[in-house]
Amino acid sequence: MKSPKGQSLFSLALQKFRMRFWGVFSLSYIVFCALIALLAYVIAPDSSVNANQMQLAIHSKPPGFETLVIEIPNENKTLHSWISWFTGQQTVNTIIPIQDYNIKDKVVEIIPFDATTPKESIALNRFEDSTQLNKDYIYTKTYILGTDRYGRDLLSRLLIGTRVSLSIGFVAVFISLVIGIFIGAIGGYFGGAIDQFVMWLINVTWSIPTLLLVIALTLALGKGFWQVFIAVGLTMWVEVARVVRGQVKSVKQMPYITAAHALGFSHWRIVTKHILPNIMAPVIVISAANFAAAILIESGLSFLGIGAQPPIPTWGNMIKEHYNYIVLGQPHLAIIPGLAIMSLVMAFMMIGNTLRDAFDVKA
Repeated sequence: MKSPKGQSLFSLALQKFRMRFWGVFSLSYIVFCALIALLAYVIAPDSSVNANQMQLAIHSKPPGFETLVIEIPNENKTLHSWISWFTGQQTVNTIIPIQDYNIKDKVVEIIPFDATTPKESIALNRFEDSTQLNKDYIYTKTYILGTDRYGRDLLSRLLIGTRVSLSIGFVAVFISLVIGIFIGAIGGYFGGAIDQFVMWLINVTWSIPTLLLVIALTLALGKGFWQVFIAVGLTMWVEVARVVRGQVKSVKQMPYITAAHALGFSHWRIVTKHILPNIMAPVIVISAANFAAAILIESGLSFLGIGAQPPIPTWGNMIKEHYNYIVLGQPHLAIIPGLAIMSLVMAFMMIGNTLRDAFDVKA
């Protein structure tokens, strides 16, 4: 469809979108988060799988905490391929926070960070030589966002948690679009008894509280990473189906659809080639809102303990593990992942609002 000036409606919508500062800013922030999610293990200080290196001696430390550490080479360490950049390293060197160390008779005697822990002796040959030890294996480590209750690097787990949030949003929205567009298009196009059945199914599903339905599906499918994705996606198709049904019922009355029928085109071709491409604008807006809703639902499930299970780092899990620290003098442990959830959800909501304004032909 062309505008009076010969520009497509998509081009006009793109121009209007570019004029909205907060929409462009939100899109840039989402792209930035997507890059972080993709390269989380490359940029995270703790590159182990799920950033799960625990050091209880330095648990619950504030942002900017620094300590002297010794890095002990893993004897079973294998050569890491580029795949570990996306999945994390299976074997990593052990990092132990220390107060001081001494080298005596080919043995490195370390004084642990926790004064109640006894001294430990490590063979010097594990570090090649004393020069290499001082150069590469003993250094001051800074925890930019501090450590959690188990002494894990909070920044690393926050970065890897970005991957979980964006992944569940993408998969859930994809599932909801596939189911919602299919069911809504069938009901709106054929009408009659089929449409009545579709509306009955939508109303029944809509009457069940989303969180309760997700919990029921999660318990039925089992607790796990992919189970949450499927459960959230299966509860978000209703709004998509309702909007698609209404749009299809409106568009199928247009003259060009009547002409397509007269030319003998099949129902499949009419729906996929002539109807759906012309109703995607509101679907895109709903998808942005559903993306934000999926992130919130996953965070709620993780907080309740039925989402992705530890040690997988999710922002909801991080809040669940540390919400009581808000009154124990370490509020950042819960506030930081909370701010991450809020900022990402707000970005998707602002994208949705901007897309709604951009696709509004009457504006």
